[in-house]
Amino acid sequence: MTPVIICGADLNQPDFDYTMQELANLAEACDMEVKNTVIQKLERPVSASYVGRGKAEEIKTQGKIHDAKILIVNDELTPMQIRNLGDLTDMKIIDRTALILEIFASRARSKEAKLQVQIAQLRISLPRLHTDNDKVKLDQQTGGGGGSFNSRGGGETKLEKDRRVIGKRISILKKELKDIEEKQNVTRKQRDASGLRSVALVGYTNAGKSTTMNGLLRVCGKDDDKQVFEKDMLFATLDTSVRRLHFKDNKDFLISDTVGFVSHLPHQLVQAFKSTLSEAAKADLLVQVIDVSDPNYCDMIKTTETTLKEIGVENIPMIYAFNKADLTEAPYPEILGNQITYSAKDPASIEKIVELIKENIFKDDRIVTFKIPFSEGRYLDELNVRGTVLETTYEEDGTVISANVSPELHSRLSRFEMH
Repeated sequence: MTPVIICGADLNQPDFDYTMQELANLAEACDMEVKNTVIQKLERPVSASYVGRGKAEEIKTQGKIHDAKILIVNDELTPMQIRNLGDLTDMKIIDRTALILEIFASRARSKEAKLQVQIAQLRISLPRLHTDNDKVKLDQQTGGGGGSFNSRGGGETKLEKDRRVIGKRISILKKELKDIEEKQNVTRKQRDASGLRSVALVGYTNAGKSTTMNGLLRVCGKDDDKQVFEKDMLFATLDTSVRRLHFKDNKDFLISDTVGFVSHLPHQLVQAFKSTLSEAAKADLLVQVIDVSDPNYCDMIKTTETTLKEIGVENIPMIYAFNKADLTEAPYPEILGNQITYSAKDPASIEKIVELIKENIFKDDRIVTFKIPFSEGRYLDELNVRGTVLETTYEEDGTVISANVSPELHSRLSRFEMH
C-alpha cells in the first residue's frame, strides 16, 4: 500500500471528525495506507495554500519521516492551493474530490459508469489547467512587450487549446452517454407499462445494499444467476441493478440497487450519476439501508437524504432499514413502524423486510369484482398477470372475477367493475 498523510482544516464543523475518518477510509479504498493525520484549527482555510506555512512545514516533516510522498486533503482545493501546498510540502496533493473520482474510476465496470466518471474527471480538470507555461506562449505572441492590440499574433494559447480539446471531448462523451440513456429509457418505459411497482435500495456506501438485495433475490427471485456483485468495500459497484421479485400471492415488484453515497460527494459526480440514480427518483418506495454498527450512522442518514434531495428525489415514502444488527447488541429482526432492525445475512431478517416492503407498497390495493365480457379477453389476461385473482366464475355474458388490484389497475378496468 502507498504511504500517505491526510490533512484537514477544522473550521469547527460538527461532523469534522467523522469526515476525517471517512477520508482515511476512502484512502484505504484506494490502496493507500494513512501514516499520519495532520489537523489545523482555522476560522477559514488559507486562501493561498489551504493551511498555514507552519502547518505545511509540519506536513513536510511527517512526509519525510514516513516516506510518504502524497498528501490527501479533506476538502476540494483550488488550483492555486494545490500548487502552493505542493510547493510548500514537496508532496503530491490529492484533494477529496480527486480521491473519490479515483475510486470511482477504478470501480467503474459498465460503459455507462465509465463515461460518467470520465465526464466528471474532465469537468474537474478544466479549472485546474496550469497557466504557468501560458505566459511564455502569450509573450511570444505579443512580441514579449507591451505593444498594441493590433501587434498581437493570431495564435491560440496552450491553455485555450487545452480547454477547447477538453470541452470537445466532454461533448463527445455526453453524446455517447445520452445514447445509452435513451436505450435504457426504452427499457424503463416497458417496465412502467407493465404496471409493476418499484422499490429502490439507497444509502451510504458499504451499508449492505447489495447484500440485502441478494438476500431478497434468494427468497423471492426467479433464479439465482441474477445475484448482484457484493463486497465489503466502499463503492463496490457504481451500476444500478434492477431485478423482479415474485411472490406466491402473485404480487410482483421491481427492486433496484443504486450507487452508494458518501459525505461531500463532489457536485460533478452527483450530476454525472443522475441518470444512474433515476431508478430511485422514479421509485414508489425507498428503502434506506443503514449500517447501524457504525457509530456515525446518524451522519450517514443525513448524507443520504441530502444527496437524494440534491438529485431531486423527494416526497417518496421511505423505510429505514438498520442493517448489521448482528454486530451490535440490538435485537433483530424487529419492525417498528417504518423502521426495521435486521441483518442482511439472516434469512429471518430478509423475510421481515419482504413483509414490511409489501405492507408499504401494496397498502392501497383493494379487492374488486369485475365482469369482463368474453370479447375483452385481453383485460382478463392483464388481470391474471397484474392482479391477485381470488375467485373466478363464468356467466353467459362474461367472466366474473374477484381480484386484489392496484389503484392503477382498478382505474384501467373500472368500467367492468360490478357494484
